[in-house]
Amino acid sequence: MTIMETPINTPVWVDAKRCKACDICASLCPAGVIAMDYDSTSTLGSMVRIISKESCIGCGECELACPDFAISVASKDDYKFSKLTEEAKQRARILKENNFRIKE
Repeated sequence: MTIMETPINTPVWVDAKRCKACDICASLCPAGVIAMDYDSTSTLGSMVRIISKESCIGCGECELACPDFAISVASKDDYKFSKLTEEAKQRARILKENNFRIKE
């Protein structure tokens, strides 16, 4: 298994080669940072996408729950995370109502 390098000034990132688009990460994100986006090359027709990285609160739920080790969250020592805002909560609610998919 190769270890991904930490992208500079990035709170959360995805290794799409490992992702199987199960949407567990998107279902757990309280800030609506992660969503599923249409991808015709994916087996399930969608792929994980970071849609609002500046809203990441660094909870790490996505990274802990990913069965494929496809998501990484920066260390709190390396990145200053956001607070959970009402806007982020609303985005998470909308994503949940849309089965974690980005509205087209």
